Amino acid sequence: QVQLVESGGDMVQPGGSLRLSCAASGFTFSSAAMRWYRQAPGKERELVAGITRDGGSTNYADSVKGRFTISRDNAKNTVYLQMNSLKPEDTAVYYCNADRTWPRLNSWGQGTQVTVSS
Repeated sequence: QVQLVESGGDMVQPGGSLRLSCAASGFTFSSAAMRWYRQAPGKERELVAGITRDGGSTNYADSVKGRFTISRDNAKNTVYLQMNSLKPEDTAVYYCNADRTWPRLNSWGQGTQVTVSS
């Protein structure tokens, strides 16, 4: 079955960096756009970054532009989120999402906690 497993979440100080990974299985990875979302306590889940099937195009939330970079390795069935210059407001559970129009796919991972605090 489709599975997305995030890893790399941790507690870091403001200004620090983390790299999140999401390992995919159970579907043809290169057939799906991949996205990272996050959800902070008491807030709605929000889109952080997305990348097209071939990695040729990316998009970012305004709040992370210039600090976060999404990438993917279709040979390894993995999508990454490099997070630099982290701020306390980046604290959230980060979720990986796979999205494909046909055959329809919209799958989520279990999330990984990122905490930015001094």
